[in-house]
Amino acid sequence: MNTALTHAAALAASLLLSGAAQASTADAAFAAVSARYLNDFMAITPVEATQLGDHRFDDRIDDLSTAGRERNARLSRQLIDAIDAIDIHQLSRANQVDARLLRHALEYNLWHLETLRDWSWDPLAWTSLAGDSMYLLLARDFAPLPQRMDHLAARLAALPLLMRQERESLVPRRVPAIHATTAAAQNAGLISILDEVIEPQLDQLQPGERGRVQRAMDQARAAILEQQTWIEKTLVPQAHGDFRLGRKLYDEKLAFELDSPLSRREIRRRAEIAIAATRARMYVIARTVLTGRPGAPALPEKPTPDQQQQAIEAALAIAYAQQPARDKVFDAAKAAFAQARDFVRAKDLVTLYPDPLEIIPMPEFQRGVALAYCDAPGPLDTGQKTFYAVAPIPQDWTDAQVHSYLREYNTRAISELTIHEAMPGHYVQLAHANRYHSPLRATLQSGSFIEGWAMYAELMMSEQGYMSGDPLMQLIDLKWYLRATANAIIDQGVHVDGMTRGQLMHLLVHDTFQEESEAAAKWVRAELSSAQLPTYFVGVQEHLALREEARRRWAASFTLKRYNDTVLSFGSPPVRYVRQLMFDLPVQ
Repeated sequence: MNTALTHAAALAASLLLSGAAQASTADAAFAAVSARYLNDFMAITPVEATQLGDHRFDDRIDDLSTAGRERNARLSRQLIDAIDAIDIHQLSRANQVDARLLRHALEYNLWHLETLRDWSWDPLAWTSLAGDSMYLLLARDFAPLPQRMDHLAARLAALPLLMRQERESLVPRRVPAIHATTAAAQNAGLISILDEVIEPQLDQLQPGERGRVQRAMDQARAAILEQQTWIEKTLVPQAHGDFRLGRKLYDEKLAFELDSPLSRREIRRRAEIAIAATRARMYVIARTVLTGRPGAPALPEKPTPDQQQQAIEAALAIAYAQQPARDKVFDAAKAAFAQARDFVRAKDLVTLYPDPLEIIPMPEFQRGVALAYCDAPGPLDTGQKTFYAVAPIPQDWTDAQVHSYLREYNTRAISELTIHEAMPGHYVQLAHANRYHSPLRATLQSGSFIEGWAMYAELMMSEQGYMSGDPLMQLIDLKWYLRATANAIIDQGVHVDGMTRGQLMHLLVHDTFQEESEAAAKWVRAELSSAQLPTYFVGVQEHLALREEARRRWAASFTLKRYNDTVLSFGSPPVRYVRQLMFDLPVQ
């Protein structure tokens, strides 16, 4: 049984304790609203509930029909009205933050449903839901296998209806071609979940249980194949939509996604300044690396743009030469994790919890957008594994493709990636966040806080002398900072300014030193997503500014561990709320 969310009364009790020894009437009213959100919203978004660790609805799948979307919107409006009826200034400080976070999340949900209407033009949201509905039930051992497989059978049986709803909801002419072709690949990948994730578990079931799951698998397989035919024969040929959001939708989505006072134009201004400053720092390091080397390019103290470019490229090439073998990428990631963990412990940078971590190949249905991710257990699933998933090198890649990939993801870059995704990046941050006492705060996470922390972790490790202050590692660290900075430019450039593929490739390959294959993948990512790529740069800017403010305010009592543990103690809200809570400022 799911002990984290047994009923709304338990939720209300936990929320009443979030920040005040004696709850006010306003706190009690907000606890009831929060409990309703965590109860009723989980019921209408059961796949997300599974991801969060609420397993009361594991035998259901989201209803994305017109009626289902209307229920979702109606509940959002009712909860917004309930929050507005509360005097927010009478709440505890923690609940003042949570009330603002909840209202923001509900408004964003309504905007998705009624303004962006991505359910009508983005098939990837549908394939992701279908894949998660299956994969999440077997990825972690949160309940006995027969129970999870029983719930899985119910979800498999519901897949044909979900896919029919997709065909009825999507307007093919509005679907961008890149979304349709990617959906074709991801939908086909759903078969791999049946064959590679579910099928091997069947022998552990009793004959009756196994028969029920097998019949549901057969239904699901038939539905997936039918959907594949529809995608390939109907959707792909008719998909002529524009993948660019345009200024109005982009600015609205960016404001929701970041929940930050920084505007699109200010983000662009800061990013362009950061690129110039970072390249200048890289040139200084490149001079150190190349001085005295045979065949080194000119290294004047004040270089021309071409001299700066040549020197940085030459120094990076030395780092690129150290690569894992094609079949040793996972071994390199595991070794990098152990090395980073030992360094964090030796420097005592942040509290490390003994939560289990496993490095895994990225599931096939989730490939095609990012090359790696951290999949932490839901905040309501205590004691479960975190997965650090890395996309394997495709078997059909040529030697030239593999060489390009491993230049970008060389040995030091894999260490950088591991810092970001795992130690002390996402894995460590989310382990702290999942211990925050309010289940509501745990479900209302800020992408810019989370990605910003991971970027901050990369810079912090370099500052602290990771890998003995290796200048080539410092170069890779700065290159990855350039990558994140460029993300913020290309996202708005593509969706607002009409940036072409050629312009994007020049910025990424020339200005920020990325391999052509990496830049090409980023073009696809920019086509498929919006307002997520800026979270890295905006988040790290906010984290670095907060640390400097803490250094000034705390003076002699400042330590990195005190700062890091304090920042991570509030869950994953936007950085501005962390600042207000950390320094006892008015919540605004």
